[in-house]
Amino acid sequence: MEPLIEHILYDYSYFSLFAISFGYFLLLYFGLAPLFLAVCRLLESRNLLHKISSEKVSCLQVAFEIKHSFRSIIVFGFSILPIVFIIRLGVVELLPNTWYTVLGGIIVLFLWNEVHFYFVHRLMHWRLMMKHVHYIHHKSYTPTVYSVYSFHWFEALLLSTVPLTIMPFMSFSILAVFIFPLVSILLNFAGHCNYRFGDGIGKGWRHFGTYHNEHHGKGRKNYGFALHFLDKIFAGQKR
Repeated sequence: MEPLIEHILYDYSYFSLFAISFGYFLLLYFGLAPLFLAVCRLLESRNLLHKISSEKVSCLQVAFEIKHSFRSIIVFGFSILPIVFIIRLGVVELLPNTWYTVLGGIIVLFLWNEVHFYFVHRLMHWRLMMKHVHYIHHKSYTPTVYSVYSFHWFEALLLSTVPLTIMPFMSFSILAVFIFPLVSILLNFAGHCNYRFGDGIGKGWRHFGTYHNEHHGKGRKNYGFALHFLDKIFAGQKR
């Protein structure tokens, strides 16, 4: 497997790398979104999940989300190119693909994403950005699994730089970088699917889906991605 990975990283054209990256994000979105929703509905039928908002989502909203998500996927497709470029230049050194470097890399990327997403999201809520950029994501007043990539192209560009902004300072295995979008989109589905464990009373992991759902529906100051620790640290600051 290592020779194949090296062949792809060092010998493939940038056009081919874009095609692979674009296809990967396309598969994550269109392949996993309906599957994730089907699992949610199955768990709801068994009273394990509960809908957060009972408001019906229109077909027009879903079509809007898919259209803008497809544009975001095009932007995400380009995200591999600067990463491969700095690898080929020798700016970054890749770690071997062992189970602990892959797992450790995913954990570090997850934690870095929490910081990265928080500050990008705060930026998006500045008045100018909200009016011209972030309003697209907030068109999904009641979010769905198809909302996860529904961004303005500029917001998609900023969000796509999670690995790029840390790789010059820390070594990763390339498999960790490759797997991270899968972890990210699954967490995104959980935050946008309009379902949660429990009845919404109290706090805890069971109400994970509530935080971002309320950010869409009620404009609450939940700027974090999954852990929300930065929301607590900066709780006293104004929006």
